[in-house]
Amino acid sequence: MKKELICIVCPMGCHLEVDVANDYKVTGNLCPRGEKYGFVELTAPTRVITSTIKIADGLHNRVPVKTDGAIPKELNIKCMELINSISAKGPVKMGDVIAEDIFGTGVNLVITRDM
Repeated sequence: MKKELICIVCPMGCHLEVDVANDYKVTGNLCPRGEKYGFVELTAPTRVITSTIKIADGLHNRVPVKTDGAIPKELNIKCMELINSISAKGPVKMGDVIAEDIFGTGVNLVITRDM
């Protein structure tokens, strides 16, 4: 069985073909990152989450945040529920950790804008 994917690691957008029956062999990639992406996407997909949280005493009512690494895709909804429950008090700096080690993944939620 073969799966077709479009690599999202870089702007090239390589059209990948992953041969699931042949140990997830990836073809169509122009660089090694595409090979890794194709394998991971079909065996253990992950995502970096970007969103906003409420902030008091800030220039705006919300401040952008993101995970500082990728988390397992199956945790996306749980992560968004966590993000929706968090608020901050200004001032905050880009890179400030607002939630550590999300769900035991070793990934933190960080502020992405000074405010």
